[in-house]
Amino acid sequence: MTDFETRAMEAKQASFAMAVLPTEVKNKALLAVADALIANKEKIFSANEADLKNAKETDLPMPLQKRLVFDDHKLSDVVAGLKSLTELPDPVGRELMKTELDDDLVLTRVSCPIGVLGIIFESRPDALVQIASLALKSGNACCLKGGSEAANSNRALFDVIEKASVEAGLPKGWIVLMETRNDVSEMLLLDQYIDLIIPRGSNSFVQYIMQHSSIPVMGHADGVCHLYIHEKADPDMALSIAVDSKTQYVAVCNACETIMVDESIADSFLPALAQALSEKNVELHGCEKVKAILPDVLPVEEWHHEYLDYKVSLKVVSGLKEAIAHINKYGSGHTDSIVTSDPAVAEEFMNGVSSGNAFWNCSTRFSDGFRYGFGAEVGISTSKLHARGPVGLDGLVTYKYKIRGNGNIVADYASGARKFTHKHIK
Repeated sequence: MTDFETRAMEAKQASFAMAVLPTEVKNKALLAVADALIANKEKIFSANEADLKNAKETDLPMPLQKRLVFDDHKLSDVVAGLKSLTELPDPVGRELMKTELDDDLVLTRVSCPIGVLGIIFESRPDALVQIASLALKSGNACCLKGGSEAANSNRALFDVIEKASVEAGLPKGWIVLMETRNDVSEMLLLDQYIDLIIPRGSNSFVQYIMQHSSIPVMGHADGVCHLYIHEKADPDMALSIAVDSKTQYVAVCNACETIMVDESIADSFLPALAQALSEKNVELHGCEKVKAILPDVLPVEEWHHEYLDYKVSLKVVSGLKEAIAHINKYGSGHTDSIVTSDPAVAEEFMNGVSSGNAFWNCSTRFSDGFRYGFGAEVGISTSKLHARGPVGLDGLVTYKYKIRGNGNIVADYASGARKFTHKHIK
C-alpha cells in the first residue's frame, strides 16, 4: 500500500466520525482554525513569498501571479469566511421529507455528508482554506490538491488547519494534502475510499478526470461567461456592469469573456464601451459587425474561449433570441447576465439560457458562494445533477432514508392485511 493510499484509507475512516460530529464541535474547530491562521500568519506569508518568487522567476502569467498572492487582505477574507460559516445552519441532519407509510410506520429523508471529497483546485492558496472549511462544516473528510505554483503556501496553510482542527476535536486524518501528480493519479483509482471528485480547471482537465476515474465527478469546467446589453438597457448601468464583469478581477471563472450588444444600439453604445474598457487596458476582439464600428478591434478566433486576462470578445446580435442561442451554443453553462429595463425580456433571457447562474442588471462577478451567502464555495458546478452553480454547504451533502416502525413486515401489506396510507407529514 502506497503512502497516499494509506492516507486515503485513514480519511475514509475519519469520514465516519466526521459524519456524526455535533454542530458545536465543528463550529469550535472553524474558530480554532481562524485563530491559528492569524497566529501563524508570518509563517504563511513567508511560504507565500517563496511561491511568488518562484512564479516571477518562471515567468508565470501576471494574472496567475495575482491569484497566487496570500497577504493580510486574503487572510482577513478567509478568517471572515470561517467565522461566517459558524453562523450558518448545519447542513447535516436536516429533515427533508416526512411521510406516514402507515399509522405506525414513518419514512423520513435526512441530509448527511457525502464522505470523502477529492478536490483539485487552481493556484489560489485562499481556496484551500475555503474548501477545507466547507468540508469541515458539512461533515466531510477531504483530500486536497492545489496548483504546484502554490506548493509552499498550501503546505503552510494545511499544517495550520490540520493541527488546529484536530486539537479542537476533529478526527485525525480528516484532511489530506496531495502534493504530487502521482497522488492525483492514485486518487482517481481509489473508489473504495473517495466518494466524490471535484476538479476545478479547464474543460479538458475536467474531461480527463472523468475519463480516468470510476468515482463520481462534479465538474466545474471553464467559465465562458456572457453579458448581453439589450436595446432597452440603461447605457450608464450597462457600462458600469460591463466594466465590473470584465475587470473587477479578470483571472476568475465568473469574469465576463463575451459582451453582446443589440444591433439597434451598437453604433452609439460600442464606442462608449470600447473607451470604458480601454481605460482599464482591456484588449478588444470583435465580430465583423463590431469591426465595422470599431475598426481597430482584433478578430475573434474562438467564441468558446476563457481569457482569464484583460481581453474580451464583442459581438453584435440582432436581438434576444440570437443572444440566447449564442450563449447556449458557445457558453459553458456558468454565468450569463442581461442588462435591460424590460422585465419580460429579462425573464425570457434568464429562463432561456442553459446556465447555472442567470442574472438581470448585475455583474457576472456575483456568481460566488460567499456572495450568495453560502459561506464560501468549493467551486461552481456546470453540471445539472446533484449540485449546480456555486457549490456551498448544501452541495456537499446527500441524503439517506430512515424508516421508524413498530414490528412492521412487508407480508402484511402484500397480503392486504394492512394498507399503506402514504400521508405527507409537514
